[in-house]
Amino acid sequence: MAENLPERQTDIGPPHFSKFLPPVIKNNYGQWKYHEIKSPGIMVHVAESGDQVWTVRVATPRLLSTDTIRDYCDIAERHCDGYLRFTTRHNVEFMVDSESKVEPLVNELKEKGYMIGGIGPRISNVVHTQGWVYCHSAATDASGLVKVMMDDLHEYFHTKELPAKVRLAVACCVNMCGAVHCSDIALVGVHKTPPRIEHDKVKNLCEIPSTVASCPTSAISPDPKAKSVKIKLEKCMY
Repeated sequence: MAENLPERQTDIGPPHFSKFLPPVIKNNYGQWKYHEIKSPGIMVHVAESGDQVWTVRVATPRLLSTDTIRDYCDIAERHCDGYLRFTTRHNVEFMVDSESKVEPLVNELKEKGYMIGGIGPRISNVVHTQGWVYCHSAATDASGLVKVMMDDLHEYFHTKELPAKVRLAVACCVNMCGAVHCSDIALVGVHKTPPRIEHDKVKNLCEIPSTVASCPTSAISPDPKAKSVKIKLEKCMY
């Protein structure tokens, strides 16, 4: 009886990852013979069947505009049958099933100014937290720090070699949601003084219940008289 039941349909959780694999990867899943790094941003995986997957890795700015995302998708449509993937270090990888497709892909990426690299003994893209663009507890702006870091270190992404792969990260506060605890070199923003309250702006800029709830030590409480909030300094983690 049980085997005749239809497969359960649910919208809970993400779709199964296998639905998004390029056909050549899906057909050779778990049957890879070896991989070889061809250049700082290009590598090839060879399957036991003889099939190949050529990967071109590109650094991303982490916080992406819709224009950039659409551009990535257009490039993937033209060269990769619509497939691409993001790594855990915020690189984007374009994958093709033939060496002959690599050069046209690389040429377009270079023409558009995208930085190819990050494979092998080099730095990977910098992982960072949301910063002021989104997070309400950030002590600093991660995007600015990452821009400065990559401006100075980008040669170690696409040209220069290091003794081993180096993972960089930036966290805007000690919550450290930017994977700094599993990186080789990390910068962490730390609050040194309690936040100052500008009462005349709070009622126009903040939703007081969510502002109160956002404090991990319950140091923030409502101040109905001022139509604002107040801070118990002895509870404040800063």
